[in-house]
Amino acid sequence: LVPTLSSTSYVRPRTRLFLAAGPNRQNIFEGMELFRKGDIQGSIDRFDASVPPGSSAYLWQRGISYYYNDEFAKGSKQFRDDVLQSPLDVEEIVWDAACLLRMYPETFPPTNVMSLPKGKSDRRPIMSIVYKLFRGEATERDLADAGHKGGPSEEFYSLLYLGLFCEARGELSKAESYMRSAAKTKYAEAVGSRDYMVDVVKVHCSLRHWT
Repeated sequence: LVPTLSSTSYVRPRTRLFLAAGPNRQNIFEGMELFRKGDIQGSIDRFDASVPPGSSAYLWQRGISYYYNDEFAKGSKQFRDDVLQSPLDVEEIVWDAACLLRMYPETFPPTNVMSLPKGKSDRRPIMSIVYKLFRGEATERDLADAGHKGGPSEEFYSLLYLGLFCEARGELSKAESYMRSAAKTKYAEAVGSRDYMVDVVKVHCSLRHWT
């Protein structure tokens, strides 16, 4: 999901699509900056301004802003529109699942959760476990163990998605612990500090007053 320099091991296919956005790129950059400042509605407005007529795909940043604006149906639609164009994007499948869980907390896994194409998996082992967690096919312990055994980015991403998962399931004290830990990882404070998902963790903690 990261359009800027996240880490050499986590370059996402979407980077090329983002850079090809042409004149809309400035609006996306401005939306991202407003999000970093905690202006969620302002970020949505800028992302809206970047959308070509008749198109909404490839704007996962707006989907994340929708999540933090409690507009979960819009967030789900954004992620689903994107996955139609990029069916191997595990992170958008996961964020859609989080939106669905916030809308229908009594149903886990979500009844209409998206799936990767048959026989396909994410090339990043940590994200394969994240994907399974949100589908009810792995446990928190599975993801936590994988994060502990991995490098700085694996540790960060495991904590981020454990926090998102627990929040979506209504386990807020656990979510707070995971998100605060993610913000204090080596990845968040140093090697991955320019990763937009690090900004997402910081904004998440700020909006929830978990700082």
